[in-house]
Amino acid sequence: MLRSLFKSVLRPFRPGIEDTRRRVLGLPAVGAVDFGDLRRTAPISRKFGVDRGLPVDRFYVERFLALEADSIQGQVLEIGEDTYTRRFGGERVTGNDVLHVTGDNSAATIVADLADAPHIPDGRFDAIVFTQTLQLIFDPPAALQTLHRILKPGGALLVTVPGISPVATRSVWGPTWYWSFTEASLRRLLAQTFEARDCRLETHGNVLAAVAFLQGLAAEDLTADELSSRDPDYPIIITALARKTA
Repeated sequence: MLRSLFKSVLRPFRPGIEDTRRRVLGLPAVGAVDFGDLRRTAPISRKFGVDRGLPVDRFYVERFLALEADSIQGQVLEIGEDTYTRRFGGERVTGNDVLHVTGDNSAATIVADLADAPHIPDGRFDAIVFTQTLQLIFDPPAALQTLHRILKPGGALLVTVPGISPVATRSVWGPTWYWSFTEASLRRLLAQTFEARDCRLETHGNVLAAVAFLQGLAAEDLTADELSSRDPDYPIIITALARKTA
């Protein structure tokens, strides 16, 4: 009752209060935002920024893999290609496989749908590099169960998933781009197969980086500080290092 009364008393003064708040915080007035090159209804690039440099989401993916590189060792599985296995695993890798969902990838040593892949042996891999792929699988829980099953005890799953992202309907991935994720959704998915204590999750990105990524700008269009600033309300990607209980 008192709260409603207080709000009704303040209502006529609300516009002035908001104007003062914006001035104090240095925020532009309504209708006075300078969008500059971003005032457009089509993005600057529809190629995730790869035509300008390193895509913003890949900046975060590669920074995550660099920080967790020690976990990329032994027998390693990667999806689509083995670029990250070689780059971040180096001499720690004793053997590697590449998985692809169809047989038209000449780099693939395993052809499988991770949602249903009984032909991949249990406990085969010490590490699995699983970047920006879960959104392409309609049944994420089943895929994560497979990944858990084919890891050796103590093995590491290095996973990244998109949060705020273009969907790229015109790309080769468009027809099967099913999901975007939050930290909460990925944590709950992982908890169905991995022990919570064995999972470490982080969000990456902020509102500026997210706008840049949606516009198709590259990491080179932003400063290191702008990229490194982290705001969990604006996750471009979510990363997780999940270990199979030994």
